[in-house]
Amino acid sequence: MEVFLIKAFQLILSLSILVVLHELGHFIPAKLFGTRVEKFYLFFDWPFSLFKKKIGDTEYGVGLLPLGGYVKIAGMVDESFDTEQLKNEPQDWEFRSKPTWQRLIIMLGGVIVNFILGFLIYMMITFVWGKTIVTYDDLNSGFKVSETMKEIGFQDGDKILKIDGSEVENQLEIPMMMVSRDVSNVEVLHDDGSRDLIDIPEDIGLKIIASSESPFTPLPNFQVDSIVSLSPSSSSNIMLGDIINKANGSKIYTFEDLEEAKKINVDYVELELIRDGNILTTVIPFSSEDKKIGIYPRYSLEGTTLNYGFFESISKGAETAYYTLTDYVNQMKYLASAEGASQLGGFGTIGNIFPAKWDWKRFWEMTAFLSIILGFMNVLPIPALDGGHTMFLLYEMITGRKPNDKFMEYATMIGVFLLLGLVLYANGMDIFRAFS
Repeated sequence: MEVFLIKAFQLILSLSILVVLHELGHFIPAKLFGTRVEKFYLFFDWPFSLFKKKIGDTEYGVGLLPLGGYVKIAGMVDESFDTEQLKNEPQDWEFRSKPTWQRLIIMLGGVIVNFILGFLIYMMITFVWGKTIVTYDDLNSGFKVSETMKEIGFQDGDKILKIDGSEVENQLEIPMMMVSRDVSNVEVLHDDGSRDLIDIPEDIGLKIIASSESPFTPLPNFQVDSIVSLSPSSSSNIMLGDIINKANGSKIYTFEDLEEAKKINVDYVELELIRDGNILTTVIPFSSEDKKIGIYPRYSLEGTTLNYGFFESISKGAETAYYTLTDYVNQMKYLASAEGASQLGGFGTIGNIFPAKWDWKRFWEMTAFLSIILGFMNVLPIPALDGGHTMFLLYEMITGRKPNDKFMEYATMIGVFLLLGLVLYANGMDIFRAFS
């Protein structure tokens, strides 16, 4: 229950920040252009509001339904379907009376804020915490490979040398690259020391999504955490922090692997160690029939933290925001397939991306991610979304003809039903996965 509450609080706080700033992106230009804003709400005030206060022409409030928020702009056909005002003669303070370019700025203000906010948060994270990456050298044990990737030639323990001829700075980004980017080939170093250039089929992303498995999972290092006094290991040259890479020639990932490898020889175990990047070997004789050697491990995956100055953080923040957006856009093509549609998720899925323990860095990373995604989703040309309004405004600017209010009302109604259907489906999939 505690984990659920921590995740739920982070989700609500993150979305509240994003919704308020998104709506300010509409509110501020509307006010600057002399447009009356009737309501500014965090969450929807249906069936009633938890708090409201009118200041000037605007009612500010917090609604009961935590599904977003909105600003109600006078003289605009929106999802409130309040058309009484439209029956009267247009007033100069109404949205419909403003020049097309002003209405366009008002409508695009929210998504622009989301994209800028995502970039600024990524920049702040890079400047304050740096960027932690797992390099090729950090990943001594390579990857555990999914069955989907094994079918095309990958093996457990593989280390990725290059993707499309280029080295990958952060090995943790490789799974996302396989799904979201058009990868042609991958050069790998197999566990037996052989190299291979594996061609990647065009439909690999869809196969990965259909499998619901990560294509590559980093294998942690089997690291010596403690050595028992007077044990065989205590008199060897093993040191705390050493990584046990192999035992009797077998690759070691877990304690069970070590126990299995010890069965190969009756009297001793030969260990291959990695210490400060150097490979060492040691032979440990067994002192009893149980073949215990007195080592207790911990499983570690040490990364490298790169620190950046202020101006470097700007470019790195922009780079992270760019790849967050493009990777997400590239994944949209999978929604047209049954496999991709089955992976849609609602608030439960979104909430689960937050950590089980409060972590400010992770919180801001997820908030930046959601800000970029919220910006992209809102710019889609669906009536009732900012992108839908923008689409009709661009039509008006190009043709010189303004869609009539009745058409806008029906188009918005269709958009609302589409969005409600999508929300119900996505959250229904969360419920289905929870009980299946």
